[in-house]
Amino acid sequence: MSLQARDLVDWEAMTTPPGAPDPSTSDKRKQSLYFPEQMLKEIQEEAARQDRSLSWIVQKAWKIARRDILKYPSISDPAGDGTDT
Repeated sequence: MSLQARDLVDWEAMTTPPGAPDPSTSDKRKQSLYFPEQMLKEIQEEAARQDRSLSWIVQKAWKIARRDILKYPSISDPAGDGTDT
């Protein structure tokens, strides 16, 4: 079965709002994410190579990239220009 960019990827939500219980003990939530076709293919290939789930790969990638992503200005940040880099 081949997946395309329009296909959904369900994964466990990784964000915890302030004051929420520890995520390791709380219920897991699912969220639909859309990836460009090539990116999804690469994630699938890496998941197969590591014998891991798509969810696991995306969660690890977020943990690795989080510090860099948090450096980007928000779209509502007056200092930012609101464009993606």
